[in-house]
Amino acid sequence: MPSTSSAASDSDRPVPLNLWRDVDFRRLWMGQTASQLGEHASLVVLPLFAVLTLHASADRLGVLRAVGQAPILLLSLFVGAWVDRWRTRTTMVLTDVSRALALGAAALAGLSGRLGLPGLLALAFAVGALSVFFDVAYQASLVRLVGRDQLVRGNSVLEGSRSAAQIGGPALGGALVSLLSAPIAAASSALFFALSFLSIRRIRRAESIPERPEHPPRVWQRIHEGLRFVAGDTVLRTVCLASAAFQFSFAAMMTVYLLFLPRELHLSGTVVGLALAAAGPGALLGSLLAARLPSRFGHGPVLVCAAALGDGVFLCVPALHGSPAVTVPALLAVGFVFGGGGQLVNVTVMAVRQAVTPDGLQGRVAATITFVGMGSTPLGSLVGGFLAEVWELRTSLLVTAAAMMLSPVVMALSPLARLGRELPASHDASSTAVRRPSHPGRH
Repeated sequence: MPSTSSAASDSDRPVPLNLWRDVDFRRLWMGQTASQLGEHASLVVLPLFAVLTLHASADRLGVLRAVGQAPILLLSLFVGAWVDRWRTRTTMVLTDVSRALALGAAALAGLSGRLGLPGLLALAFAVGALSVFFDVAYQASLVRLVGRDQLVRGNSVLEGSRSAAQIGGPALGGALVSLLSAPIAAASSALFFALSFLSIRRIRRAESIPERPEHPPRVWQRIHEGLRFVAGDTVLRTVCLASAAFQFSFAAMMTVYLLFLPRELHLSGTVVGLALAAAGPGALLGSLLAARLPSRFGHGPVLVCAAALGDGVFLCVPALHGSPAVTVPALLAVGFVFGGGGQLVNVTVMAVRQAVTPDGLQGRVAATITFVGMGSTPLGSLVGGFLAEVWELRTSLLVTAAAMMLSPVVMALSPLARLGRELPASHDASSTAVRRPSHPGRH
């Protein structure tokens, strides 16, 4: 068996050197962009629906947000196991049409006054669960769609559009609720998912999928295969540990940060939102840089330097004093640098992860790293809140910002830091099966 199954299928999917000339890649990009816009718009529309239409209290709003985020922890590992056995195109179009139908039905129920909080909670969980399926599938789809030499550039394009959606989606959702109404805004989010469905379903390139054995292993066995592969691979294990360290410390830091800005720097809610939004343009720049810097300076050095710069910039924040004329530009700069460094890390890590992972494990590896990284977030938030209670805010912010440096330190002390200009080769895994290309145009 070859070390990478993509070697056997690259001949079935010739990709132009310029990705934008590849029709199927453009369809994936357009569909992913529309889906991300719908997803991030709905993250604002549903809470506003609860507040403005159902007059939900603060604690009920917190429950609604938690229910929408719960599928990440509850389903990620299972989704990774399922996605590896399906065509990613099938998974994405099914989740798109399901989210469109769910939000469309909610819009009709809202307009007729029949959508209460229990129904909204069910909707939030369903949309969150379907989004987990889509996000894992689209990360695995790029490996099956383009050659290994195009992974960094392809990820740069896709992550750039995701960053734009993270900026524009919430703003669009809020504007639609303000100009129209919450139910109509929900219908507009459904429209984005419908557009994504129409674009992705037109992808025609053959997609390699695992050959299903006569007696397929149970889902728990498949999950264990993904966990074992990540734990046994030095690069992936480092990515997992660095992600967990970052998510934990970032959640703790953000808890303190959101208290520090209004209480210590006396900034209004509008200015706080502006400071947070500055990460968006930085992320767009980071996506552009990720298409060039790793191939010029090496993937390892870029990862370590970008993580150290993006995470370390928050060490400057506890030193801020004075009027908003001084602090606000500094905060905007901090957000911009953090967004740029963070996105540069995200794109490069994703390309490295996809390169070292056999096609039959792409979904499970993506889900495992998401599960481990995001799983530490609630604990980090609790720790940040505790530190803010027992220490003063400047001290707490300094400690939690310093803890963010654990992530680049973990990478710098590992073989990940020594990766060169070329992506590493895929590792063989006993769980990967003989693969066959699917017929073009079929789900």
